[in-house]
Amino acid sequence: MTASTSIEASRVKQYLPWVVATALFMEQLDSTIINTAVPSMAASLAVNPLSLKAVVTSYILSLAVGIPVSGWIADRFGTRRVFSIAVAVFTLSSVMCGLSVNLSMLVVARILQGLGAAMMMPVGRLTIVRTFQKSELLAAMNFVIIPALIGPLLGPTVGGLIVHWVSWRAIFFINVPVGLIAQYLIHRHMPDYHGDQPRPLDLRGLVLFGSGAALLSWLLEIFDEHTISPELTIALLLLAFLLLGGYALHSQRARFPLLNLNLFRVRTFRVSVVGGFVTRLGMGGMPFLLPLLYQLGLGLPAWQSGMLMMPSAAAAMGMKLIAARVLKRFGYKQVLIINTMMIGLTIFTFSLITPATPLYLIVALGLAQGLFNSLQFTSMNSMAYADIPPADSSMASTIASTLQQMSMSFGLACGSLVTAWFLSGLPQSDQLAVTSALHHAFLTLGVMTLMSSLSFWSLKPEDGESVSKGAS
Repeated sequence: MTASTSIEASRVKQYLPWVVATALFMEQLDSTIINTAVPSMAASLAVNPLSLKAVVTSYILSLAVGIPVSGWIADRFGTRRVFSIAVAVFTLSSVMCGLSVNLSMLVVARILQGLGAAMMMPVGRLTIVRTFQKSELLAAMNFVIIPALIGPLLGPTVGGLIVHWVSWRAIFFINVPVGLIAQYLIHRHMPDYHGDQPRPLDLRGLVLFGSGAALLSWLLEIFDEHTISPELTIALLLLAFLLLGGYALHSQRARFPLLNLNLFRVRTFRVSVVGGFVTRLGMGGMPFLLPLLYQLGLGLPAWQSGMLMMPSAAAAMGMKLIAARVLKRFGYKQVLIINTMMIGLTIFTFSLITPATPLYLIVALGLAQGLFNSLQFTSMNSMAYADIPPADSSMASTIASTLQQMSMSFGLACGSLVTAWFLSGLPQSDQLAVTSALHHAFLTLGVMTLMSSLSFWSLKPEDGESVSKGAS
C-alpha cells in the first residue's frame, strides 16, 4: 500500500461514520417527527386525522419492500452511487411531502421517501462493515448507531416546537440542508464497493418476501383500529405467514436467493438478529408509551413530556465512550445477558411512576434507560458481523436491516396492543385508567424483555472477540 493510498484509507475511516450517521439521523428523525404534526396536517389538508394513518403506513410498507432488495442493488451498482441516490430520493420526496396539497400526494411522497430510506440504512451499514477491520468495527458502529437512538427521542420535541411556531410543512423542509450536507460528505468520503460476483435478482423471492412482509407490517399498523373484521384479519395474517413460509422454502432451492437464510447457521449472526428481534419486542414500545405516560398519565404538557425524553438521548451518547471497553472486558455473552435483564428491570420500574414521583427520579430512570439501550444496540449490531466472511457482508447487512425494521414495527404494535388490552375500552380521558393500563403494560413488557435474555445464553464466552478484542 502506497503512502497516498494509506492516507486516503485513513481519511475514509475518519469521515465515513459521519456520512452514514448524518443520513441515518435524517431518516430516524423524520420517521418520528411527523407524529406530533398529525392534527395540524389534518386541518390543513381538510381530512380526518385518522385518515392520516395512511401517511405512516405507506412509509412502513415501502420500507418492508425496499430493504430486502437493497443489498442486491448495492452489489450491482456500487455503494456510493446507491447511497447518494437514496439520500437524493429521500430529500426530494421530503420536499414533495412539504408541498403536498392533498392526502393522495402526501401518501405518494411518503412511499418514495420510504424507498429512499430503505436504501440508506442497509447500504450505509454495509459500507461500514467493508471499510473497517473487525477489530475497528465496534467503535465505528458504536458511533453510527447514536442517531438511531436520539432521532426518535428528539423527533416529538422538535416536531412539537415546529408545529407550534411555524407550519407543519417545515417538518419536511428541514431534511433539505441535512440532505445537502450528506451529499457533500458522500461524494468526498464514501467508498464505492461492488459485489464480488454479479448475481441475478431473485424476482420470485422478492414477490414472496416483499408481499408477505408488507402485508404483515400493514396488519400491525392497523391491528388496534378495528377497521377490518376479525375474520378478515386472521385470513390476511395467515396469508402473510404463508407468503413468508413460501419464501423460506423457495430460498433453500434458489441458487441466488434474495435473502440467504443459510447465514443463520452462523451462531453469532443468528443470536444477534433473532435474539435482538425478541428483545426489541419489549424495547420497541417504549418511545410510544412513555409520552403517553407523561402526558395522559401525569398530565404534563407536550413540551415537558418531550424534555423528559432527552436524558435518555444524552445517556445514549455518553455510553458510546465506554461501550467498547465494556465489551472488551466482559465479552458479548455476559454483557448481552446482564444488560438485557437490566433493560427489563428498567422498563418494569416505569410502572412505579405516579404524579407524586419526584422529577429527578424520572430523569434518573431515563438516564438508565438510555445507557442500557445504547449498550444493547451497539452489542447486537456489531456482533452480527463477527463471524461473517467479507463476501457475505452485503447479504448479512440486508437480512439484519430487514428484521430490525420488522422488529421495530412489532415492538410498537406490541406496546400499543398490550396497553389497549389493559385499558379495556375505557376512555383515554380517564387519567386513572390510562395510568393503570400503562403501568400494567410496562410490567408486561419488562417481563418479556427479561425473558428475552434467555436467547443470549447459547453464546460462548469467546463469541464476538474478533470485534471486541480484535482476535482472529
